[in-house]
Amino acid sequence: MIDQAPGQPVDDSGAPIQEPRLWQGNGWSARVIKNEDDEGWAVAMIKDGEPEPVLVGPWTMGRDKKNPKPLDTAAFHTLVKSASEVMRRHEQQLHALLHKSTVVSVGGEEIKVTLDIVPDDEHPYALLTAIGQSGDRMAQIRRPCRLSSGSGSRIRPRSCSTVPAAAMVRMPARDSVSRAASRPCTTW
Repeated sequence: MIDQAPGQPVDDSGAPIQEPRLWQGNGWSARVIKNEDDEGWAVAMIKDGEPEPVLVGPWTMGRDKKNPKPLDTAAFHTLVKSASEVMRRHEQQLHALLHKSTVVSVGGEEIKVTLDIVPDDEHPYALLTAIGQSGDRMAQIRRPCRLSSGSGSRIRPRSCSTVPAAAMVRMPARDSVSRAASRPCTTW
């Protein structure tokens, strides 16, 4: 039997729904749907609480070659594993897109420069930080950003008013960094 997640839809008997075209359990729902693109079938994996499917893929035809093969426990577990992997990869890609770092050498000292973009719905911002070899934070600048959506779910900064990393680490004093931060940069 599949463990039931809190808040998961159940039928009248209190058990998770496990029908030929709808299977629920472990915080996921698998729904077999008619494939709009051709005459076959597809399965949509939806994480509980999410409005859109995480994964939509082709589904096997049944023996009569008209109706879909019914969902079962093994197929559901495989679909949950695949959908979870898709979510994990998406989260990794988003993290890599929003958190960048590089190392620059200034006067024989290596300085790690990080750029962290926080895509808040109302007030997104970028955080540019310089960290010395000893691990001490040398400088940090926070500036608001305007984000735009490109193709699909990619998030790209359109404009941030902050200094480039190379300009920031060349400045010896903190007040110099603050003065330089007022210079706008429109590209990353």
